[in-house]
Amino acid sequence: MSTIAIESNKPRRLGRSVVAMVAAFVANVVLSLATDQLFHTLGVYPPWGQPMHDPGLNALALSYRIVYGVIGGVIVAHLAPRAPMRHAVILGIIGTAVAALGAVVAIAKDLGPAWFPIALVAQSLPTAWLGATWDERLRRTDR
Repeated sequence: MSTIAIESNKPRRLGRSVVAMVAAFVANVVLSLATDQLFHTLGVYPPWGQPMHDPGLNALALSYRIVYGVIGGVIVAHLAPRAPMRHAVILGIIGTAVAALGAVVAIAKDLGPAWFPIALVAQSLPTAWLGATWDERLRRTDR
C-alpha cells in the first residue's frame, strides 16, 4: 500500500516542480519585458527594434534583470516541492541556455554592445542560486 502512495506522489511532485519552474521563468520574463516597455514608453530606451548602443542604458537593463533573476530564484525555491536549491540550479541552467541563444541573435544582429547579452548569460545561474539562498535564509528565520 505504501508503494502505491509513493508512486502516486511522483507525478504530483513533478507537476509541482514544473509549476515552480514555469512560475519563476514567467515572472522573470514578464517583469523584464514590462520594465523594458516602461522605459521605451518613457523615451529612456529607443523604440523597439532599434539597437541600443548606450552602455549606460544597457547597464540599467542588466541591473533590473539581475534583481529579477534573484526574484525568480526565490520563487522557484519557495514553490519547489523539495530540493529548492536543485530547482534553482536547474532554472539557472535553463536561463543560461535561453540567454545564450538570445546572445547569439543579439550579437549577430548588432543590437547593442556584445557585453550585455554575454552578461545576461553569465548572471543567469548565480542570480537563481542567490534567490534560492535568500529564500532558504528567510525560511530559517520564520521558524
